[in-house]
Amino acid sequence: MLEVTFTPAEFAALRQRDLARTVCVVFDVLRATSSMVTALANGAREIIPVSEIAEAVALRQARPDLLLAGERDGVRILRAQTGSVDFDLGNSPREFTRERVGGRSLAMTTTNGTRALQACRGARRVLVGSFLNLGAVADWLARERVEDLLVVCSGTHEEAAYEDVLGGGALCDAVWPQFASGPVADSAQVAREIYRQGRGDLLAAVQRARNARRLLALPELRDDVAVCLQRDAANVLGELGADGVVRSVAG
Repeated sequence: MLEVTFTPAEFAALRQRDLARTVCVVFDVLRATSSMVTALANGAREIIPVSEIAEAVALRQARPDLLLAGERDGVRILRAQTGSVDFDLGNSPREFTRERVGGRSLAMTTTNGTRALQACRGARRVLVGSFLNLGAVADWLARERVEDLLVVCSGTHEEAAYEDVLGGGALCDAVWPQFASGPVADSAQVAREIYRQGRGDLLAAVQRARNARRLLALPELRDDVAVCLQRDAANVLGELGADGVVRSVAG
């Protein structure tokens, strides 16, 4: 079965669902999963995704070597929100350079992306998806002959996010020959069609997205949009392990 979920409203149902045979690929194109993939490509040792700011701060207290990364309302988390420390990094992939994250462990919290990853923890495997590593993910799915694939779009607040549907649709399109003869949910058909309509100019297509319009209006963040739409810029496969930590795994 090839299936796509579109909104955070579906996270609770995922936690109750039997995903033991299912591979989940989580997309938060603008920007959490794109930043995670960039961090791993630049040598980060591991990323601990957490839902709440307080969880990240508690991890730093236990492990002073941890870098704190994340956002609320799109911008880096500051002391006013934590009550104690500014986060080292926000949620821009351009911040996750080899100089900043190489060899380091990170605790990361974002509005939706880290929540989406945690919602999939009962799955057989949970992969971090983005345009940046789309080819690496699709190749792995083909080699592993995955039969049950659930593409999870992280969304914006509690709504669907157009850019995540584009990313999820791009993955559906890439693996379509693998699933076309088997059961394919209407949700996968929808996501694939949306991607195929916009694939000729992703930057133009993504400007329909509320997230993209917001970022493009901010001079310090507008370049993130184009960065996150670079297809196959990173040959890296990130997986959420049973311990709740994202690490790079052999592709």
